[in-house]
Amino acid sequence: MTFQNNSKIPFALLGILIVVSAFFMFSAAYEEPATMDELAHIPSGYGYVKFLDYRLNPEHPPLLKALAAIPLLFQNLNFQTNHKSWSEDLNGQWDAGKMFLYGSGNDADMIVFTSRLFPILLTLIFILLIYIWANELLGRWWALLPTVLFGFSPTIIAHGHYVTTDIGAAFGTFLATYAFVHFLFFPKTGNVIYAGVALGIAELMKFSNVLLLPFFLIIGIIFFVFERMRIKNLSGEHQAIYKKERNAKKYTLQFIAILAIAFVVIYAVYALFTLHYPPERQLQDTQKILESFSPRWVAEIPIFLSQSKILRPIGEYLLGFFMVFQRATGGNTGYFLGEVSNLGWWYYFPVVFGLKETIPTLLIIILGIVFSLLYITKRMKEKQSLIKRFSDYLGTNFAEFSMLAFIVIYWGYSMKSPLNIGIRHLIPTLPFIYILATSGIKTAYNTFLNPNSQPEQNTKTRNFSVSQYTYENTGNKKITLRRVVLGGLVVWFLAETFITSPYFLSYFNEFGGGTSGGFRYVADSNYDWGQDLKRLATWVKEKNTDNDPNNDIKKIAVDYFGGGNPAYYIGKDVEVDWKSSKGNPRAENIEWLAVSGNVLLQASGKKMGTFEQKDDERYLWLHELKPTNKEYTPIPAPDIRIGTSIFIYHL
Repeated sequence: MTFQNNSKIPFALLGILIVVSAFFMFSAAYEEPATMDELAHIPSGYGYVKFLDYRLNPEHPPLLKALAAIPLLFQNLNFQTNHKSWSEDLNGQWDAGKMFLYGSGNDADMIVFTSRLFPILLTLIFILLIYIWANELLGRWWALLPTVLFGFSPTIIAHGHYVTTDIGAAFGTFLATYAFVHFLFFPKTGNVIYAGVALGIAELMKFSNVLLLPFFLIIGIIFFVFERMRIKNLSGEHQAIYKKERNAKKYTLQFIAILAIAFVVIYAVYALFTLHYPPERQLQDTQKILESFSPRWVAEIPIFLSQSKILRPIGEYLLGFFMVFQRATGGNTGYFLGEVSNLGWWYYFPVVFGLKETIPTLLIIILGIVFSLLYITKRMKEKQSLIKRFSDYLGTNFAEFSMLAFIVIYWGYSMKSPLNIGIRHLIPTLPFIYILATSGIKTAYNTFLNPNSQPEQNTKTRNFSVSQYTYENTGNKKITLRRVVLGGLVVWFLAETFITSPYFLSYFNEFGGGTSGGFRYVADSNYDWGQDLKRLATWVKEKNTDNDPNNDIKKIAVDYFGGGNPAYYIGKDVEVDWKSSKGNPRAENIEWLAVSGNVLLQASGKKMGTFEQKDDERYLWLHELKPTNKEYTPIPAPDIRIGTSIFIYHL
């Protein structure tokens, strides 16, 4: 048996991939404090599963937060329900997080690490699911390429261990699309249920997944129209069978059933987590949160529903959806390419994608696009009508068409939105991009680059089968230039990931200045989410224990962006909270200043948009003391750097 024909080897490689990816994520989960969003998500999830109360963080669905919090139930934790963040404040998620993690005598590191176990597990399941679908489409060997690109992506390793909604949203999108496409091919009762449950799970992961509803409707209609065209070409007996199985009324009823099942799943979860949420408190919170929402008649819907014992779970779901809509239209103040704005940039995501993806990944994607276009050009020369060619394409590539359609819809929506806070918002499209790129390369290898290849055959009798591509190249197995090139790109990609460890969140490719210099282009969750605070504490401790009194740090001023608590890690006798508006800490005999990169960039960038920023908030005095240079433009040049995201100034 040859190496390539050994069916066990791809699964062994998949196992190694999952183990190594898990190692990277577990290591990062242990080393890093709570990031910015985790400060709100962790206590919120604990409130859901411990008290069945949804008063915290309603702007995100509960599923991932709740599942992440389940291990916390087995710890003896102090959650102060008498604290005003829980008992009085309107959505006091941030203060609740500070109290739960750092103000109640709990072990913050244990809470954070334990909460991250489920996101890591979900990411590993996601990697496996990508391989399963890619294997159906491309074959067991080719399926490894998109799986490796996803599982070893610095972006995925970074966000795969956080208690945030990003990986959950991507997993839900992929699972729901996989289930819905299978339903279209095989409209059986079991697949209807599977698709409905998967859609419900997706909607419980992130509100942006509501885009799946119009997406499924669009691809469903396209599938049905072209399926009917193909049925006309079948023989009488087969035509009758397919017409009976696939008619407009049946598909419509099944689609409605999928939506109904998804609704039941959503309702059941929200009903559970609002069970002990006092009705009068829910109504009061809903009214206050939607006080300025427009149009007013829309805001009245969740307010009305929250007054019903039966319907209030749906009212809570709609409240969260409206909060996300309100925030998306309002934008988010951030730094990008030297500017600071709250209005966003339409080109934000394409640029960030080009800077944050590894160069070998970008080259693989470009090769996939080029080869796909060459194949399309070749097919265009055939003497067939455009509709016939498109119909034939859908007949063997409908899954890929669905992936491409989602990428177009999702990217179009994202580029239009002013909510520009990180490449993490593109994660739902990454597995589709990697699969499509691999499909394009495989087509070229089998069509253009291999003279000994045979045409791919559909081994299924059912048309529109998603299992078209189990074909394996039976041509020349010798080492060829094309295999060397692709193998070299994969090795380069793997090297990038290993070299980047443990600073996965801050990864930028060489076009973006590398991991050490990417901050110059864009910040926030692309670079600095507070992940280096524990490294700062270690540095301070080492300075104070090196037996050199001249190196001791008696006090250090810290202007920190993230979910950690500087005083908790550094010590309240050493750390002093600081802001630019307080001026130079030297005036208070403090010789050291530590500032998060995100803070400096928002203070130093060119002001655009409509947000307000005073001069005393821009660290102008620090720019005078520590002028910038080519390496650190536009921020003041630091004396020392901690990790990638915290800059130290000796004053």
